[in-house]
Amino acid sequence: MTRPPRKTHAMRVLDAAGIAYTATGYDASGAFHTAEEAAALLGQPPDAIYKTLVVLSESDPRRKPILVMIPSDAQLDLKRLAAATNDKKLRMATQREAENLTGMQVGGISALGLRRLAAFDIFIDALALALDTIHVSAGDRGTDLALSPADLIAATSARTVALS
Repeated sequence: MTRPPRKTHAMRVLDAAGIAYTATGYDASGAFHTAEEAAALLGQPPDAIYKTLVVLSESDPRRKPILVMIPSDAQLDLKRLAAATNDKKLRMATQREAENLTGMQVGGISALGLRRLAAFDIFIDALALALDTIHVSAGDRGTDLALSPADLIAATSARTVALS
């Protein structure tokens, strides 16, 4: 089920940068727990839908939080991310930590929706480069943005690394 998307900060960021995107709203009130279910709501393959995860350093408490965008049907390899960030030990943020740090609800976190982009180190899985169109959250549960991976990378200054 689709619904008209509401304008989000992420959309305003893309509009200001002149980046083309398509926004789609869907009913996120029901519980869906798998990449396949989320992809089915959008009518897209799971590997084109990217989730945004918040990761924290356990070895350096002064380190910026890390946002990682990976395919929704993939698992993040924390060892690969630690190697890419020159960190000894990383951990996934709790739901509360992720929401407090980003100001967005889990399930709607978006690198494009951050009010302070510089407060995070941002990474995207290298698999994104093989896509024509990538789908990410618009910073609001139930609102999807479709855009080119190159535009997403440019708008977020994400570093591309094999992470899943």
